Amino acid sequence: MSDLVHTASGRVRVDYHHFLIVDPQGPVSEEELDLSHTGLIAFSDGQAEVHAGIHSGYAGVTVATHLGAPDADSGPWQEIVEVSVHAPSGELLVSALMDDMEEELPSLAAAGPGEYRLRLHARGRDTAVDLTTQDITEHYLIQSWAAPSAPLQLLRTSDNYGAQQRSAAAPSTPVTSSRPRGQSAREHDILHRSLHNDES
Repeated sequence: MSDLVHTASGRVRVDYHHFLIVDPQGPVSEEELDLSHTGLIAFSDGQAEVHAGIHSGYAGVTVATHLGAPDADSGPWQEIVEVSVHAPSGELLVSALMDDMEEELPSLAAAGPGEYRLRLHARGRDTAVDLTTQDITEHYLIQSWAAPSAPLQLLRTSDNYGAQQRSAAAPSTPVTSSRPRGQSAREHDILHRSLHNDES
């Protein structure tokens, strides 16, 4: 592919169904985006949270930076979502939620500070839902290129895990449904699962 700048693959730690895409120096989005909109990625507290089917373990992640929008990948991807993000410092990094990365993947912001488009691909999220596993059962491809901000796009939606996330009711009123200001999606997830486990 002629516009490919670089690509690399590695294992990324997943905890509480998440790994992150962050700029260490500032928010990648000023907006809050609930998972019910995409089933794959959410924005909370200035960071992008990629949602995995497994509760904890490792995912196989490939990053690929491009000069312009790449052709659609024809691989066996079950979910594909495009979103816009901002890289204030020009570092847009895949990051583990709770641990340091074993081997850091290249920055997704190949053109330096500015606006970027991310196309996230996922497969295997239905394989070990809610489990902790040392085997890599899920794979992700994250393509990026510099581009003005644009609305999110759902390009493919075919796994059960994503359908469940999208079917969750979006917050209806701030009094009864929204999480407290400043509470991260991870904290919300921990609290929700703790309450759920206590009831079962």
